[in-house]
Amino acid sequence: MPAAAPVNPRLYRVVRAGVVLTLTGVILAGFLGQIPQLDILEQSARNLYFHVPMWFTLMVGTVISAYHSLRYLQTGDRLRDLRAREAAWMALLFGLLGIVTGMVWARFTWYVGTGKWWNFDPKQSMAAVLLLIYGAYFVLRDSLDDPDTRGRIAAVYNLFAVVTMPFLLYIIPRQLPSLHPGGEGSPAFSQTDLAPAMRWVFYPSVLAFIGLFWLLYTQRVRLAWVRDQLRDEPDL
Repeated sequence: MPAAAPVNPRLYRVVRAGVVLTLTGVILAGFLGQIPQLDILEQSARNLYFHVPMWFTLMVGTVISAYHSLRYLQTGDRLRDLRAREAAWMALLFGLLGIVTGMVWARFTWYVGTGKWWNFDPKQSMAAVLLLIYGAYFVLRDSLDDPDTRGRIAAVYNLFAVVTMPFLLYIIPRQLPSLHPGGEGSPAFSQTDLAPAMRWVFYPSVLAFIGLFWLLYTQRVRLAWVRDQLRDEPDL
């Protein structure tokens, strides 16, 4: 396997510093800052700074993973397969965090007084289906022993998976009645759920979460590459 592409140390340090500073500001603003009183959401609107950026990060991660799967099919480079796997893993992690924070948010807004944490709202259900699709990607990988066969079949599946993402997270939920912003009759990012004063924190939070993804993804790729090298050449 070729050597893992080196990461510019200065770039890594700059991104890391930016992520730490921005996320620190987001956390402080999320828990201590003043926010407008929005109908229904009220103080739970603070979760907007965390929940939504996690889903944007999942979207970015799935696209990166699919890109490397496509490049693996074109080149047969095992490092591409490794990058696809790690990007998908990090995307799935952020998606799981997103669905958990969404359940907590729904519990104290839509379902307050009912004791419910889940009600099969179209947006919730479609997000869960997407996570199951990506979970199946790893089950598929683990079921194949030959690295080349595993890489090719997983890459094809990964390209299928990324195609479902916009349908499950955006297109289908917009056609159905839903309590979630972005559903039929409930536009997303309107002033009822994202007040102008909150955008100064929300958009940097999106960038910071994507930056955090890149930091973790980069380290996981390098660690996985070292493990594969030791597996292929145990005398190293």
